[in-house]
Amino acid sequence: MPALRRDRLLTLLLLGALLSADLYFHLWPQVRRQLRPREHPRGCPCARRAASPGPAPAAASPAPRAAARNFSRAGPGPERRGGRGSKLQALYAHPLYRVPEEPPLLGPEDSLLASQEALRYYRRKVARWNRRHKMYQEQLNLTSLDAPLQLQLDASWIQFHLGISRHGLYPRSSPVVRQLLQDMRRSPTISADYSQDEKALLGACDCTQIVKPSGVHLKLVLRFSDFGKAMFKPMRQQRHEETPADFFYFIDFQRHNAEIAAFHLDRILDFRRVPPTVGRLVNVTKEILEVTKNEILQSVFFVSPASNVCFFAKCPYMCKTEYAVCGNPHLLEGSLSAFLPSLNLAPRLSVPNPWIRSYSLAGKEEWEVNPLYCDTVKQIYPYNSSRRLLNIIDMAIFDFLIGNMDRHHYEMFTKFGDDGFLIHLDNARGFGRHSQDELSILSPLSQCCRRGSGC
Repeated sequence: MPALRRDRLLTLLLLGALLSADLYFHLWPQVRRQLRPREHPRGCPCARRAASPGPAPAAASPAPRAAARNFSRAGPGPERRGGRGSKLQALYAHPLYRVPEEPPLLGPEDSLLASQEALRYYRRKVARWNRRHKMYQEQLNLTSLDAPLQLQLDASWIQFHLGISRHGLYPRSSPVVRQLLQDMRRSPTISADYSQDEKALLGACDCTQIVKPSGVHLKLVLRFSDFGKAMFKPMRQQRHEETPADFFYFIDFQRHNAEIAAFHLDRILDFRRVPPTVGRLVNVTKEILEVTKNEILQSVFFVSPASNVCFFAKCPYMCKTEYAVCGNPHLLEGSLSAFLPSLNLAPRLSVPNPWIRSYSLAGKEEWEVNPLYCDTVKQIYPYNSSRRLLNIIDMAIFDFLIGNMDRHHYEMFTKFGDDGFLIHLDNARGFGRHSQDELSILSPLSQCCRRGSGC
């Protein structure tokens, strides 16, 4: 009996010790944290920032997420240099970018578009789209309560078009670009279609060719609810993937993120010759399939074995399903590049690049074997009497930085004549081998700028 009482006493002492340990090591620290006044940890930079007097509410810097979307030129001020905004904001706040604005526009000849003529043209386009959309709905016996589209004169894409001048696609400190990027990222789509060059092929795709005219590089034209248009290039490979060393540049996939990065680099270099480009997650079912009126585009949608919605270019079943792009299951990442004004308003000249590469497996162009090739180019109009050759060299430097070997043509607005800037379009084959520099891209610079001869 005494032994039993002794066992009970030992058990109670053990339980009491465990309860005391739990109170001391677990419950008591939590109580202390609740009772302790809230204060920042010693040495934390946030405490010093919070203790310092902040700026007035009107001068406060934007939220980080909003700042990351603000790609306009950052103004001076300690709050911008303090690193709270995006890296691009900090870059544009550097003294290197505080240079005088471009020369003022002297007259109508310096602007690409006449505003009244452009607005009349866009009103006719909107009216035509409304008529065709109504006819399409009547043919399919569809009823819609949506009001006809109205042209919004303050739409960012219209202001972008009206802001194009002989100095570039947009002014250096234009707030329109920031708004245009936001609109392309958020605006609902009202139509989707193939691009004009793919339509011109009429689906002709010879699968015996190494360079296929369509199918590999699928792209679509998306129109938004404000009637703006953008070129959509879907994601084809992961960002970390490089072009295999055995690939020719003309069979490489096009990269959507290369288009986005090229736009930002072009702006950093102050060329302003790449149309504004932004990334977006597109619902391929709701924002492409359900809004397109193109029956061929509708017919190439399918559901993959992984239950993802996919679609082809115009010659899918001839060139098999290896060239399809698929959502996850509906969302597909891609780039959206703003459309330039219609050729009816602003004609463009497409010119073969004098340093065009050979698009065959074994051929070489003259510039690749003749180091004095530029001497011949300098004797040809307009490279012998205008800034065209210097613009070609600018473009070559830009292409070298992005690793683009696919600059077979360049375009320019005819209104600005031979001295007009070159438009840096179609940069999707850039950044293919980011671990290697392709020095042959700089051939216009190395061949035309020699010691003692100048450029």
